[in-house]
Amino acid sequence: MRRRLAALATLSLILASSGAQAASGDPVGDLIMSVITGVLPAGPGWNLKATLYHAGAKGVGALDSLGCRVVAMRTVAIDSRLIPKRSVLFIKETVGLAMPDGTAHDGYWYASDTGGAIKGQRIDLYTGKGARSMGQVRTLNLASLSAIKVGDFKGCPPG
Repeated sequence: MRRRLAALATLSLILASSGAQAASGDPVGDLIMSVITGVLPAGPGWNLKATLYHAGAKGVGALDSLGCRVVAMRTVAIDSRLIPKRSVLFIKETVGLAMPDGTAHDGYWYASDTGGAIKGQRIDLYTGKGARSMGQVRTLNLASLSAIKVGDFKGCPPG
């Protein structure tokens, strides 16, 4: 195990010194590299105002605008004129929030939904089933979240 960690640390130093970055198609790999190197993912970024939505609210369906199942604590509704659909976003303020399965959130969200009220510098985070699912996310400063595009996804967001 120590050899593997040493190899990862050496690889990260080589990549950092060469200016190379982890593949943007692998958000988890990017997160691991950012932890090892101490550098946050890079890409186009936005300061956004966020709102929350949940299953059971009026007008919220089980599918996003791509026709995929909405995924709690992963699906984000965006204005596609600002943030392209199928973008993988890193929202640093959400790192560490509890996921529905009890694990800690890694900060990665999938831009697969849109909404009538989502215009410009706004996003809407899908929290899960029922209003109670929004509780922990309400502790964030929703008036100012920073999102960085770290890649794109194909098909439906993982869930």
